[in-house]
Amino acid sequence: MKILIIFAFAVVIAPLTVFAQSRGAEAAIKKVMDDQTAAWNRGDIDGFMAGYWKSEKLTFISGTNVTRGWQATHDRYKKSYNTREKMGELTFSDLEFTLLGNDAAVVLGTWSVKRTADNPNGKFTLTFRKFKEGWRIIMDHTS
Repeated sequence: MKILIIFAFAVVIAPLTVFAQSRGAEAAIKKVMDDQTAAWNRGDIDGFMAGYWKSEKLTFISGTNVTRGWQATHDRYKKSYNTREKMGELTFSDLEFTLLGNDAAVVLGTWSVKRTADNPNGKFTLTFRKFKEGWRIIMDHTS
């Protein structure tokens, strides 16, 4: 009987627990990204940056440029997007979540900014880590 219970746990209950944890992590990460989108679309770079790890170890890669640190990344956004017109309307799509454990995940997706004059877009890979304050981006590779 004990073997049957252990087998049932291993085959049925454990995978359901992992699935539920994965779904919870995806939902929490998606909320961070939704909050970032909302902040961006109201012109709030500080709110957008709340989704990033506030650390000098944060890494942001765009094209061939690597920016290290939360403050440097914040300053880069403020300089590059200093008007609402430049910010446009941000959307994220085609999201693919890969949970790497209980406290780490990678999200692959597409970004797009709709502006009056153009519609820049590309791909991104975000590495998230779960901290006591919640999920935060620790590395952002955007092209």
